[in-house]
Amino acid sequence: MQDEDRSAAINAEQLAEIEQNLRATGLNHRWAAVIQLAAVPAEVAVPIFKRLLNEKDVGLRRLAVVGLGKHLSEESLQTLQTILAGPGDPMIVAEAANSIFEFGDLAIPLLQDLFGRSSHWLVRQTIISALVETDRYEVILAVAQIALTDETKAVRELGILALKRVLQSPLQAAALEILSELARDPDWQIRWCTAISLHGCPETQAKELIAQLQQDEDFRVVAAALEGLTNN
Repeated sequence: MQDEDRSAAINAEQLAEIEQNLRATGLNHRWAAVIQLAAVPAEVAVPIFKRLLNEKDVGLRRLAVVGLGKHLSEESLQTLQTILAGPGDPMIVAEAANSIFEFGDLAIPLLQDLFGRSSHWLVRQTIISALVETDRYEVILAVAQIALTDETKAVRELGILALKRVLQSPLQAAALEILSELARDPDWQIRWCTAISLHGCPETQAKELIAQLQQDEDFRVVAAALEGLTNN
């Protein structure tokens, strides 16, 4: 987590200007400043981002969290962990989840824990979207199962779509068992997501479910199932 390869050729006056630009009215100036700070050592940039976290403006705090994710230092990690541990603004917590994901495998248990603690749809959707980019299938499956009980339909749907990733793993049978139940759900959108998740799975059970959904009462589910049958 060292920044030895980052350029340290920046003086106090330039840093002051960058920090001022972080608080500029124009969003382009703010993002340009974040990019500039990504090129300086963590011991220089991270304290600046931490100061920005004290601003009332949620947009500035979000910038700070994004910036922290560009420096994989211990101080940055600890700061992001503190944000995830607190109640905080869901937008900031979700952005912190995105940033801490940059730390690789050590972020996975932190994100799984946060998913269990937070019921906010934005935080949960952010975590699912990040986890499906990994090969931690057991975590994806566990998170998807929790997502299926969420009161927000968008989270439930994303949980179903995450099962598509699990179908590509040794945990395929567990995912197919869940999808078999979902294929009979009274909500057409749930069945539609199920059909999409089954796309490309060569297993006989998956093909049978696709064929079943091809006969669905809702034409949108049928369309998704027909596409899945073609892909299979």
